[in-house]
Amino acid sequence: MSHGLEVSMNGFETAFASRSEPSWHLLGVTFEGDVTTEEMLRLAYLADWDIQLVPVEVPGVSPDRFAKEQYATVRTNPFDGELDALGFVGGRYKVSQNEEILGFGDALLDGGRWETAGSINGGTRIFASLALDHELVIDPSGVADVVNSYLLVTTSHDGSSPIMALNTPVRAVCQNTLNLAISGAKQAFKVRHTTTLEGKIAVAREALGIADDYFAKFGTFATALFETPMDVGQFIDMAKVLYPEPEGESKNAATRWENKITLLGDIFTGTGDGPNTSAGVSGTAWGGFNAMTEALDWYRKPRKENPESVLSAASGFDPVINQEKARITKAFASLV
Repeated sequence: MSHGLEVSMNGFETAFASRSEPSWHLLGVTFEGDVTTEEMLRLAYLADWDIQLVPVEVPGVSPDRFAKEQYATVRTNPFDGELDALGFVGGRYKVSQNEEILGFGDALLDGGRWETAGSINGGTRIFASLALDHELVIDPSGVADVVNSYLLVTTSHDGSSPIMALNTPVRAVCQNTLNLAISGAKQAFKVRHTTTLEGKIAVAREALGIADDYFAKFGTFATALFETPMDVGQFIDMAKVLYPEPEGESKNAATRWENKITLLGDIFTGTGDGPNTSAGVSGTAWGGFNAMTEALDWYRKPRKENPESVLSAASGFDPVINQEKARITKAFASLV
């Protein structure tokens, strides 16, 4: 399953909820309008996991003979009520329930609304996104290219990742996740663990302040790219700088490179088999930049060792894709 979403044993239920329309493989629950955090948790099968730390037992080994404390993070499966072991952690690991992780969203709902939520990789990682009340319109009297602002929250239940939030602009016409490292702006940050209402409000205010600053700086960057002309030849030259032609490799490698450059050119000009998402911007560096990020988000195969990587990239939490987007951003930033 290349989508990586958690699916029940019978295959009929998926731990994913999305407002208006499912984003991945037409799976999960679709809802209309606004929902509360409690409702979002229930729709995405994230409620009542009741995650516990259970001491690891090894037959024949006394607990006091362990070199260090080891616990399994155990949850109640949201589909069948059975217990699942999600991972193994040390004695200092602090359990966070999904209700607590998404809880600070309650204080954000006046300035945004829940968009998606779900779990991947067998429940070891959960994610949720809030659509914020930020909208960037590039060339409002002309092309009117809209970019919306999202705050994505994620964590793992196997000890591999803290609770993180990520500012992610999304271009409306193609749903590119433009999760970019913008100079001078804070993009990703750890979310403080808190259970009090006052604490949640403080975290929410901090998140909104960071989002405001990031989106303002992103708007300056995007507008500058839009005002920078770029023709097809210049775009292909940029593509070849970012993805140099392989030397001394197999014929298959050369063919893959040629196909990649052709695909990028087709996206930039809107002449490929996919939807034309470049109308009105294909003659600009903004169009070129989006062609590059669109190829990463929507035209690549999942890595064999990480089948949920497509979902992670679209969610903004794939470190490999984030690194690649940082490379692209740096290249295009040099033009403005």
